[in-house]
Amino acid sequence: MTWNVWWRFGPWERRREAILAVLRDLEPDLVGLQEVWADEEENLAAWLGGELGMHWTWAAFDMPGRWHRRAGDASAEVGVAVLSRWPVAGRDVVRLPAAGGQDDGRVALHALVDAPAHPVRFFTTHLNSAPYESAVRCAQVTALAGFVADNRGGTPFPPVLTGDYNALPDSDEMRKLGGYRTAPAVAGQVLLDAWEYAGPAVPSATWDVANPYVARTFEPGGRIDYVHVGPPGPGGLGRVRSVRRAGDGPVGGVWPSDHAAVVADLAVEGEEP
Repeated sequence: MTWNVWWRFGPWERRREAILAVLRDLEPDLVGLQEVWADEEENLAAWLGGELGMHWTWAAFDMPGRWHRRAGDASAEVGVAVLSRWPVAGRDVVRLPAAGGQDDGRVALHALVDAPAHPVRFFTTHLNSAPYESAVRCAQVTALAGFVADNRGGTPFPPVLTGDYNALPDSDEMRKLGGYRTAPAVAGQVLLDAWEYAGPAVPSATWDVANPYVARTFEPGGRIDYVHVGPPGPGGLGRVRSVRRAGDGPVGGVWPSDHAAVVADLAVEGEEP
């Protein structure tokens, strides 16, 4: 699962309860979170992990000033996090290039998850957001793909990459990340967009104008949040069995975030030849 949880914007105290309710109902095994906040007293990922009985790890952006100015709140950090049903046996972080764009100190986080059948290499990130920053996101995708390549070995389970990329599926950066509609960012590396396994009638927009937080921006909607998976392992291990949105409506009268989540069901066992 991947979900941008909208930092401390809007009614964030009520929203975090709604976020928790959605996660509790879904019972996901692995979650990549973006726009996670932490202050001197509390970390949202730690709180969610404690409430859900999940392991967690997080990584902060090192230049959060723009976030503080937007929200009028300089007390909290912003970053990305992973929640896991199983222990996190290792982690790594890479800082993404700004490439002449807005530099927030954005990062990608890798968690090596000690899952029962096979270790899982799980990644999450959050790319620059301005519509005109496609070239910046292309540079960030190149760094991200290299980070995945450096950490993808040691298990037959394919790497799982999640995030808010702020980019539509046909954009240069998303085609480059996937590596099967244009030259890949890393030679020979393919990352499959899980949503391509969804039915044609399934609602796909994760930045959805039906959400009042999105509607007030007057921006068009679209699918900008993703789960990518490497090619299946032996017998179809890690293949995408289904994919859908979640958190795409109000909970107790409040929308959990300005983004909908993406939930992908991956096969944990391969089939016999």
